[in-house]
Amino acid sequence: MVARKERISTLSIVRALAMLGVISVHATSETAAIMKTSSLFYGYTFFNIFFKYGTPTFILLSSLVLFYNYGGVDKLQPQVLGKFYKNRFRYVFIPYLICSVFYFMLVQVTWYPDRSWSEAVPVFVTKLLTGTAYTHLYFVFISIQFYLLFPLLLLLFCSRRVVAWAIPLGLALQWGYVLWNKYGVQIPAKGSISLSYISFYFAGAYLGVNFHKVRPWLDSLGRVCLVRYKLITGSIWLLWLGLALLHVQIWYWTRSTGKEMNSLIYELLWNGHTLLSAIVIIQFAFYLERRLPELGRRLLSQLGDLSFGIYLIHPAFLALYRQFPWHKGSASLYPLFIFGGYVFALGMSWIIVYGALRFIPGASFGLGAPPRDWMPNRKNPAVAVEMIRSTTAS
Repeated sequence: MVARKERISTLSIVRALAMLGVISVHATSETAAIMKTSSLFYGYTFFNIFFKYGTPTFILLSSLVLFYNYGGVDKLQPQVLGKFYKNRFRYVFIPYLICSVFYFMLVQVTWYPDRSWSEAVPVFVTKLLTGTAYTHLYFVFISIQFYLLFPLLLLLFCSRRVVAWAIPLGLALQWGYVLWNKYGVQIPAKGSISLSYISFYFAGAYLGVNFHKVRPWLDSLGRVCLVRYKLITGSIWLLWLGLALLHVQIWYWTRSTGKEMNSLIYELLWNGHTLLSAIVIIQFAFYLERRLPELGRRLLSQLGDLSFGIYLIHPAFLALYRQFPWHKGSASLYPLFIFGGYVFALGMSWIIVYGALRFIPGASFGLGAPPRDWMPNRKNPAVAVEMIRSTTAS
C-alpha cells in the first residue's frame, strides 16, 4: 500500500507561475509574424521566448509529484494501479478527447469550411493520435505517454544508482532522440513524443525521490542558510539567466533577419533555459509562499489548482479575443491589445473553470480534477486528487 505523503502546498504556486508563462507565450505568438518592423519587436520576442518555461515546468512537476508519492515502491499493487489509471482516464484522457474534438471542430468551421466531414474524420483521428488537434494539446498527449510508462519507470528508479544519475541519464536519452530525429528518421510531430521532454521527467523523478533531502535547499532563497546552498543557488540562477537571455537574443536575431542557425543550437538553448527555469521557479515559489500576503498566496494557489482546466480552454478565449482587433493597426495600441488578450484569456478561463468545477456536476470530465478541498468525501486525497492535479496542469 502506498503511504500518504505530506501535501506540498508550494506546488500550487509553482503551477500558477507556469500557467502565467504559458499564456504569455500564447498571447504573443502572432507578434513574431506581423510585428517584425516594430520598435517593440524585441519586447514581443522577449515575452514569447523567455516565458517558454511553462509547459516544461509542468512536465517536471508531474514527475516530481508522482515519484514523491510513489518513489521507493518497486511496483504498484493491482488495486492501486487500477485506481491510478482509472483516475487518469477520467481526469486526463477524457478531457483530452473532449478538447481535441472541440478544437478540431473549431478549426474545421473557421479555417476549413469547405472540407467535408468524411475527409475531416481521418484527419482528426491522426491528430488525436499525435496530440496535434490544437497547438497546446501535445502536452496532455505526452503526459498520457508518461502515465503508460510510469510503472516501468517506477521499477527503474528503485535503483539508487539510477536515481543518482537520473539527470544526466535523462539528458542523454533526450539528446539521443534529438540527434536521431535530426540525422536519422525525422518525425514530423517530434514534440508530441515524450522523449522530447525525458530530461524533465528524469529531473522531476530525481527531485521527487530525494525531496526530503533537497527541500531545505529549495526553500533556502531569502533565508539565512548554509554557504553551499547560496553557492549552488547563485550558480544556477546566473546560468539560468544567461541561457534565458541568450535564448531570447538568438530568436530575436532569427526572426528579425530571417536567418537561421543549426537547429541543435536552438534545441540546446531551449533545453538549458527551460530545465533550469523549472528549478528556479520552484525555489521562487517557496520564497513567494513565505513572503506574499495571505490574499496573494490564496489567489496564486487557486490559479495553480485550476491550472489544468485553464490550460485546456484558454486558447479558445484567446482566439475569440483576436476576432476583434480593436487596435485597428495602430502601433501604439497594439501592445495594449496583446496585454488585453493575455488578461482576457486568463481571466475568462479562470472564471469559467472555477464556476464549472465548483457548481456543475461532471465538469471534471472536461476540465480535470477539482481542488482537493472541493472533494471532501474522497478517500486519500493526497495520493488521488492532489497528485492528479499536479500531474495534469500544463
